[in-house]
Amino acid sequence: MNVTMNIFTIDSANNIAVFASQEEASAAKINSAEYFGSARELSKLAGSWPVSRLADVWNSFAGVAPFTNLKPVKKFPDRKAAVARFWEAIQRLVPKVPPSAPDVAPAKGKRKNAPDRPKGSDTARPSANNTPNVAREGSKKAEVVDLMRRPQGATLAEIMKTTEWQPHTVRGFVSGTLVKKLGLKIESFRTAEKERVYRVTA
Repeated sequence: MNVTMNIFTIDSANNIAVFASQEEASAAKINSAEYFGSARELSKLAGSWPVSRLADVWNSFAGVAPFTNLKPVKKFPDRKAAVARFWEAIQRLVPKVPPSAPDVAPAKGKRKNAPDRPKGSDTARPSANNTPNVAREGSKKAEVVDLMRRPQGATLAEIMKTTEWQPHTVRGFVSGTLVKKLGLKIESFRTAEKERVYRVTA
């Protein structure tokens, strides 16, 4: 069984994003990004941070969807406790994808012919080719993609205003839906005014 390890990134402004692989995380080109894929890697990474940053990172998302039940803190009792709580909390950013049914070869001798159906009883089945693999036209997701396809891309603020999403919801949508599911190439960078911008490059 293949186990996929998600890769998290955190930038100098404490913005957190999750990707399906290291390749996708690197392709996002997040400025000053630090990477980790496990609690151990996070612990090692946090060991180089000032103690105050642990509380700053926590407070940057506490109380914001999908972390609405988390409360801001003044400080953590120790680094180990902070890492444990932080790692548990950010698992909410991982897109929940239902497991696919395993491919099972039919047992020999068990195949049965389908019974004849009366004429006129045939019903059209939806073709796999008709299943949309892009955001539905007119939806919020489609609006976001259109904004991000512009030469200048779309700022985080623009996306939030269009969708009424929170920052972490936008980041999860970009990494989980656009990059992982739709296979789009997304460039992420900051402007001179320190605004986060996302742009579809392919």
